[in-house]
Amino acid sequence: MSALPSREVRTTGVRLTGLGYGAAQAGNLYRATSDAETHAALDAAWAAGVRYVDTAPHYGLGLSERRVGAWAATRPREELVVSTKVGRLLVPSPETAHLRDEGMFDVPAATRRVWDFSRDGVLRSLEASLERTGLDRIDVVYLHDPDDHEEQAFAEALPALVELRDQGVVGAVGAGMNQSAMLSRFVTEADVDVVMCAGRFTLLEQPALADLLPAAAARGVGVVVAGVYNSGLLARDVVPEDATYDYAQAPPAVLARTRRIAAVCGEHGVTLPEAALAYVRTHPAVASTVVGLRTADQVRQAVERHTAVVPAALWTALVDEGLLAPDGHPDAFA
Repeated sequence: MSALPSREVRTTGVRLTGLGYGAAQAGNLYRATSDAETHAALDAAWAAGVRYVDTAPHYGLGLSERRVGAWAATRPREELVVSTKVGRLLVPSPETAHLRDEGMFDVPAATRRVWDFSRDGVLRSLEASLERTGLDRIDVVYLHDPDDHEEQAFAEALPALVELRDQGVVGAVGAGMNQSAMLSRFVTEADVDVVMCAGRFTLLEQPALADLLPAAAARGVGVVVAGVYNSGLLARDVVPEDATYDYAQAPPAVLARTRRIAAVCGEHGVTLPEAALAYVRTHPAVASTVVGLRTADQVRQAVERHTAVVPAALWTALVDEGLLAPDGHPDAFA
């Protein structure tokens, strides 16, 4: 199959398909995943037209990068976009090698993560990522969760990435976070091409509408939306009692509101996950939506959801029910 529709971020030449493959599960997020299962999932994504894969050193202490790199070697490099992240160095830790990682990944704790947003840290992190992936270049590099390192990220890390981009070492640069406020500052005050916003622009909540998205649209910066299901809450047709929201048990009020949204979706012949994916791509600043995927079946399901036709009347109905603010209606984005 040919690639899904794609969009260039700024004038970098880097084009992101509208649906991207999130490779955290390739790092054994929550439970072990085999090399074969990961390879099959990536094969299924390629067959469906997905050409953008996002990974990070954090994901499985380098396991995700190694698996993505091994798979990428089987595909035409010029047709594939790979993003990774900097900010966490992986340092050998032989004293904990017999333990399991404490960072939600089912891998041996043979290395430990060390925060480092210095210029040297950025260069060392990227060099290590190139070695783990076996790639000749990384297409997109994000600062990874610089929340508690804001000033160093602006003073050292981002200028280092911009220099690498301008030298042609990487294709595009930006930051990825679970908040929109600091991403908005990156967009308005720095020379970034693309940012990844996780969980802050979803069918359930849209704080990024107040800052990040209008700033990105004004500056021509691409936004990649991650966490589109709010860590699971919007991922199923029927919302279960044990649904998670922001990596914890969803509070009763949030469960109730989500079920009301699901009911309105059902009235319009749309599932909750289909609506969740359709909603975020309605904003003109959104270049791609990255979904975490583990198996080939999950890939195929994600592609079906991504390509589902969602009637515009759904958004109006959600506004009428008080489940979507008027400024969150896609008509307000124009």
